[in-house]
Order: sequence, then C-alpha cells, then structure tokens
Amino acid sequence: MAMLNIDHDSQRFRDIVKGRVRRELRRFMSSKELIGKQGDQLVSIPVQEIGIPKLRYGKNEKQGGIGQGDGEPGEASGEPGEGQQAGDQPADHLLEVEFTVDELAELIGEELELPRIEPRGQRESNAKRARYKGISLKGPESLRHGRRTFRQALMRNISAGGYNPKNPRIIPIREDRRYRHFEMEEEPRSACVVLYMMDVSGSMGQAQKDIVRSQVFWIDAWLRHHYEGFEARFLIHDAAAREVDRDTFFRTRESGGTLISTAYELCQTIIERDYPVSEWNIYPFHFSDGDNATTKDNERCVQIVRDGLLPVSNQFSYAQVDSPYGSGRFLKVLQEHFGDEAGVAISRVTDKDGIMDSIKELLGKGR
Repeated sequence: MAMLNIDHDSQRFRDIVKGRVRRELRRFMSSKELIGKQGDQLVSIPVQEIGIPKLRYGKNEKQGGIGQGDGEPGEASGEPGEGQQAGDQPADHLLEVEFTVDELAELIGEELELPRIEPRGQRESNAKRARYKGISLKGPESLRHGRRTFRQALMRNISAGGYNPKNPRIIPIREDRRYRHFEMEEEPRSACVVLYMMDVSGSMGQAQKDIVRSQVFWIDAWLRHHYEGFEARFLIHDAAAREVDRDTFFRTRESGGTLISTAYELCQTIIERDYPVSEWNIYPFHFSDGDNATTKDNERCVQIVRDGLLPVSNQFSYAQVDSPYGSGRFLKVLQEHFGDEAGVAISRVTDKDGIMDSIKELLGKGR
C-alpha cells in the first residue's frame, strides 16, 4: 500500500512539473541551453524548485490573515525592505527534471494543438517481432495455454468414461498440456526521413543558426513521436551544397554567396537514391534568410520543388529567418508559386520569440 502511495505522489509531482513546463514552453522552445542538455532519449529541463507545503500547528492568535483586513487590492502585506543590504535567506534554486523526447512531443502537441500525423509509406523493419501462430504440444511453462490444457483434460476424461457431472473434478496430466506457439517474423512499420537544408552563406549569422537549431530540435521531437523508424539527413549550402553530420550542420561558419537550387538538387538526388516513395514518409525542411543569387536560380528552385520534391514528399517546408543582411525575397517567390499547395508549408521567423508560432505553421497541417 505504501508503494502505491509513493507511485501516486510521484506521478502527481510529474504532473505539476509538466504543468510548469507547459506554462513556460515558449521560453524553453527558444532556449539553446535546453538543446545542449539532450541525451539519447532524455532531455534535462531546468525548472524552479517546487516547494513542499508545510503545516504549522497551533492557535491562530491574530485575527484575519492574508486577504483579510485593511488594505487595497494589489497592496503588499507587511513592510517592504529597502533592498540595500545582503539578505540572509536562501534563494530559489533550479531543479533539473528529465523528460523523454516523447513527453516533450506530447507537450508541444498539446500547446500548439498540432494534429496527429498519418504515416504514408512503410518499409520492412530489421527488428523481428514474435507472433503467436497456434498451439503446440511442447513449450515452456510460461507459455502454457490454460484453457486449451483444461479442455484437453476434459476431453480425455469424457472419452475414458471417467467424467462425473455431479463431481466434475478435472486434473490435467502431462499429455494434456498445450502451449502457445510463436514465430519470429518481420513486419512493416512506418518509417520517416527528414532532410534538413540550411543556408550557411555570409548573411546567415549565429543568431539565425540558433533559431534554426531550436526549430530542428522540436521538429525532430514531434516527428520521432509519430514514427518508429526515423532518419535525419543534414545538408548545408552557400553557392554549393554538401551533406554533413549533425554537429557540422550547426557549427559551420557562414561564408560565401547563395545558390539555393544546389541544396534542392542534392536533396532530390538523396531521395531518389536512398528513399523509395512507396516505403518512406519524406520531409524536406529548408532554412534560409531568403537571399538568393539570381532570379534564374529562383526559377530553378521552383521547378525542382514542383517536379522533383513535391511529388515524393509528405510535405515540403520552408522557414525563413530574418537577417539584417538578407533580402528575404525567396519567401515571396515560394508564396507566389505554392501559397495554395496543401503539401507546402511556409513560415517566417522574425526572432527567437517567433519559433513557437513558426513550428505551428510548419507542422500544423498534420501531413
């Protein structure tokens, strides 16, 4: 009974913590420190220490209390301090609370009211799963089928003439035992690949990359929550595009001009080579400040999105981060050509406070 009470209190505490995190989710979503605390499966979130209520026994010798007596609404109770000297009382401390990526995904889904994603493609999983195929005469006792064993014993008693309806005592023997029989088999499961493309040209500074990093973190959390098989590929581009690992994706220094089409061409090549559309749910995401070298390259990008990426993707997403050095023209180009397309999501992020709204725009279609 004591253990049940502990479990109940522990769950209640986690519910309180979740409520506090949900209230401050916008701040957490723009925090690059939070992303740095990510492990393989857990994320450590700093929250204000939660105090435990204390009861003080004794008589209430003073009349009234907080909320009673003289005073106006909003007026402080007691005498305020001057604030000129160091105090002698302990301050509030931060408490590190660990959440799974799934728990964070649930929080963001509830807060942003994101629709559930319906997976499209499937592929064969490398992991095998046990499926019960029938009944066997042999097997471990842990798989003994009680009902089938009893039925076999009953049939044996009836056929041998030993069954007495007035005293129906059935005792199974070794030959009566029946066991569940299972086989290991591969089964299809939903799989997802996300291709993150980021502009690293000279106009994309560290502030812009920090915004992209936060968006990638939360997009990852949401998509991983919906797919058992999840892969992420990382592409960077200036006037040329290349594939890199996750760490390089965020740490590459900005330089050079911009040809966005090089990233889209590389993205299309990777999809065609590695991810059959019938087996994979495909999500290209592009992050840029919207500065592209030429009008001709804008036209090339539109062609690749329309003919190469849209037909094979669940959704093509573009998030434009404001930069004091970028023209921002590319967002208008995409809006002019794909503003009404169901399979395209376009968002503008003015600063880190707009990350939450941008993610809702990108993931709100539930594709």
